[in-house]
Amino acid sequence: MKDKLTQRLVELTRDLILIPTTDAHPGDIERGLEFIQNHLDEIEGITIKTYRSNGVPSLLVLPENQAKPDVLLCAHLDVVSLPDDAKFRSTLKDGRIYGPGAGDMKGPLAILLEIFRDIHSRIPGASLGLLITTDEERGGQDGVEYLFRDVGLRCGLAIIPDSGSLNDITIEEKGTLHIAIRCHGPAGHACRPWLVDNPLERLTDRLREIKVFFEEWKQGDENWYPTFTITIIRTPNDASNRIPAHAEAICDVRFTPPFTRERMTGIIKEKLDKDMELEILVSAEPTSYSPDPLFLEQTKEITGKPVRLCREHGGSDARYLSFLGIPVVMSRPEVGDTHSEKEWIDIDSMVALYRIYAGYLEKKLGG
Repeated sequence: MKDKLTQRLVELTRDLILIPTTDAHPGDIERGLEFIQNHLDEIEGITIKTYRSNGVPSLLVLPENQAKPDVLLCAHLDVVSLPDDAKFRSTLKDGRIYGPGAGDMKGPLAILLEIFRDIHSRIPGASLGLLITTDEERGGQDGVEYLFRDVGLRCGLAIIPDSGSLNDITIEEKGTLHIAIRCHGPAGHACRPWLVDNPLERLTDRLREIKVFFEEWKQGDENWYPTFTITIIRTPNDASNRIPAHAEAICDVRFTPPFTRERMTGIIKEKLDKDMELEILVSAEPTSYSPDPLFLEQTKEITGKPVRLCREHGGSDARYLSFLGIPVVMSRPEVGDTHSEKEWIDIDSMVALYRIYAGYLEKKLGG
């Protein structure tokens, strides 16, 4: 390792990767939060509290007697579910950490934990908070949304290293719809298909039409247009010669202004048969952010490269803060192959982002 900072970031990231914090392992999510709390317990002048919504835990760390910190660091501990045989292990190769969740977002979380410790040790009483949630990959309703909507959490500005890259600061994110489309009908024998209006075939026909319709919106090189992606198709069928009575598709829809959740849902409903069902599982409007100019200056100073303001096709918990008018800063280290076992994060860019945060927070918080 080049220095102690690099070693701490790498070791902490790899320790976090070892804990399979997915939906399928709620006990490990609890273990991960306990690991994080143990990492923070020795810091003086802070309070640590666990919140729960629908059984989903979150960890909120605030300076003593400060309910609304000037800056709130936000991260999620959960990682996207992987195949049952996935190995939650990490390797070091070519200056990168490889492993499930390395970039999204065990590595960025490690940076926030270390910078939080560092700032509070050097600036006693610093108005800096830390929020760790565990449901971002499922929409964030029981984490960030719950805490800001129901608990009343507020901050002057939030830092969320879950989008962009080191010199790419995210200022727009697409809107999101996760929907279930269902079709029903009588079951039948596959040797006599003319007797049954096959629900599975009807469903796939409509999905194909919707997909073709969305393709008409393609334009430009930035892919900044609505998209419709089929992620799951399923039936209760377990026989190859039986026409199923029910079929369901789960779809991921991303959309840009001027489209809204309501308008996009209406467009899709118009393409379905009258007897088909559409259920909204997750929804969020398109969002825009105004990053602090001081952060942009600090990024350029540390990296020696110009800063680019970019658009992001995915969504993040930042949307719940943007809705309240809270400024959000969104950038992260260089990452790749997210949501796979080969996911990686670049170590040098982790150190660079740490130094960006250190310089920015010292100036922002008056250290």
